[in-house]
Amino acid sequence: MAEVNLTIAGRSYQVGCRPGEEENLRAAAQMVDAKSREALSGLGTLSESRQLLFASLLLADQLLEKPGAQAAMIDPALAPKIDALANRIEALAATLEESAPST
Repeated sequence: MAEVNLTIAGRSYQVGCRPGEEENLRAAAQMVDAKSREALSGLGTLSESRQLLFASLLLADQLLEKPGAQAAMIDPALAPKIDALANRIEALAATLEESAPST
């Protein structure tokens, strides 16, 4: 296991990761650090836990703004059930449209 030293919100952390993942971990830590500083500048004095909470919320919001981000978070095992349900709803809607009186 590789060890990486990270600095987030002015504090140092030593984190383990699989060999070869060090650079990704450093990049992720830089993103969290930037968002924690953004939270601090926007909200003033925060405890460490609240600063990291707001940093994670800012990052999650940023991810959700990307097109298709919410669809990517759906459990792949549910996809066939969601498709089947969507097909049933579409069939029901078509049946209702066919049986509705014309105006």
